[in-house]
This record gives sequence, structure tokens and C-alpha cells, in this order.
Amino acid sequence: MNAALILIDIQNDYFKGGRNELFQPNAAAVNAAKALALFRELNRPLFHIQHVSIQENATFFLPDSDGVQIHASVSPLKEETVLIKHAPNAFLNTPLADKLHNLGITHLVICGMMSHMCIDTTVRSAIEHGFQVTVLDDACTTKNLVWKENVISAPTVHNTIMASLEGVFAQVITTEELKEHL
Repeated sequence: MNAALILIDIQNDYFKGGRNELFQPNAAAVNAAKALALFRELNRPLFHIQHVSIQENATFFLPDSDGVQIHASVSPLKEETVLIKHAPNAFLNTPLADKLHNLGITHLVICGMMSHMCIDTTVRSAIEHGFQVTVLDDACTTKNLVWKENVISAPTVHNTIMASLEGVFAQVITTEELKEHL
């Protein structure tokens, strides 16, 4: 399998003390770091995706802030590619698809933050770009959402997104299953 790892938005603002703390971000980051270590060990392509908010009403991932920085748990090496995005979809107005196609990549392993936003949007877009996708369930996380004054818990949001992606848009596995999957 000619696969690349895509680590999406594992950035300081999503962790304790950040401007938009998620549900158990450390647990997801530990698993993302395991996937990153495996891809480094196998010398497989990987891409760090960093969201920088440029909307005037943005409240997190602000340019030149500590919160916008990629979290230390998955810090890129100097030779690794970091692509900046300004929208939930990692393909929108970025060179990601071109870079992947130029490398002959046909399969993406995706993990990161937030399950209901950037992970979901990027996975669905990846299919439109002709990629097969695997999502690392335990290397993603999200937050509580509110709909019509009802709080939807982060685990429910996450599980709903994973269930909606499984089968049609992606194969959803755990980080522990990744090595066998490759």
C-alpha cells in the first residue's frame, strides 16, 4: 500500500489552557504520536497540517500565537512537510492533493483534531481527490456540541462521525491496528 500519514490540526489551542480545549486531547495526541513514529520508522511520507485562522472574528489558532503552534507531542522534524490551511478541509486552497499525487500516494491515513470538523471534511474531500482513506479512531478527538439547546457529548459526537465515515468514506481502525493495516 502506498500510504501517507496526514496529521491534522494537533495544535496547542486544543490542549489544556488553550483557547478551544477539546475532550481528552492528550490521549488522541499520544496515539497520533505512535502513528507518526511508525511512519518515520518505515520512512513513509507524512504531512503535518496546521490551521491558521485568518477570519477577523477568529478566537483560536490566531497567527503568531502559541496556540497556533503544532503540539510538542507530534512536533515536525525539519525535513517534514508542514502545510498551512485556513479552512476545515486540508485540501482547500492548499497544495496537499498535488503533493500526494506527485508522490504516487493512493492511500491516506488520517488522524487529528476535530473529528466533527476538519477530520470529517478532509476525509470526504480525500475521496473526491481519488484517495482511499483510513482514519485512526483513537488518534482523533473533538468537543461537546450544542444543538437546539441540547448538549451533545464529545464521545457521542466523535462516535457519530466515525460511524458515518466507516465503510463509505473510510476504514476506521485503531492505532494499534495500523501496523498490520499497512
